[in-house]
Amino acid sequence: MDRSQKADAVAALNSTFAESGVVVITRNLGLTVAQSTELRAKMRDAGASIKVAKNRLAKLALKDTEYEGLGDLLTGPTALATSTDPVAAAKAAVEFAKTNDKLEIVGGAMGNLTLDEAGVKALASMPSLDELRGKLVGLVNAPATKIAQVVNAPAAKLARVFGAYSTKEAA
Repeated sequence: MDRSQKADAVAALNSTFAESGVVVITRNLGLTVAQSTELRAKMRDAGASIKVAKNRLAKLALKDTEYEGLGDLLTGPTALATSTDPVAAAKAAVEFAKTNDKLEIVGGAMGNLTLDEAGVKALASMPSLDELRGKLVGLVNAPATKIAQVVNAPAAKLARVFGAYSTKEAA
């Protein structure tokens, strides 16, 4: 990499950090190409991304972002998982690490809050933003459904009574 490519890589990483709701740092302990491809696919499906970057360039990119405290975790062969959803990257990384011992969760950050391995795993156990939105819509929608049922119940009862009278007179 020449100097301009390094500057471009640092700028791209910096913009990624600026847009991210969470950053998870993982350590690669010998993933094969197939396993790396599977991890990237799982991240993409979860709405997250994972990037392998030189630690020195990543430390430069972390400057002037809210994730600046993560520089100490960047040692060895690391990868950076990011997502705008505060739970997606953590959930995908932890799920993959459960089934593959060659990926180690080192730590991460959510905004100014730095997380250790246990913190990332706790974050991964929380429901995602989409799941929370679904629950909220369900909670808001349930009273409206109940009101509609209560309002329609008397009319339905009257219709059944009239129907019974009409069949009685026809017979």
